[in-house]
Amino acid sequence: MKMYNVYILKSKKFDWYYVGMASDISKRLQQHNSGKTQSTKRYAPFEVAYTRSFDTREQARDHEKYLKIRSNKEKLLSTLGKWRNWHTRMV
Repeated sequence: MKMYNVYILKSKKFDWYYVGMASDISKRLQQHNSGKTQSTKRYAPFEVAYTRSFDTREQARDHEKYLKIRSNKEKLLSTLGKWRNWHTRMV
């Protein structure tokens, strides 16, 4: 069964994030990091900051649209940052 993934990439050089959707996140990350994606090539390299899988393309597309609303992305990134800070202290 094919899964559809929504992801957020964080630039390793800039305070810049990209929200996207792909069935193969590893392949898509490689495309972003190699400069093959026009809209992101100046911000490369990237790391994956968030992923979520869905059974249907429609579900994934709806979640991607939801995350692309700035306030929703900022809330998610804030939560991820808090989790990373907590996790780092626990290790």
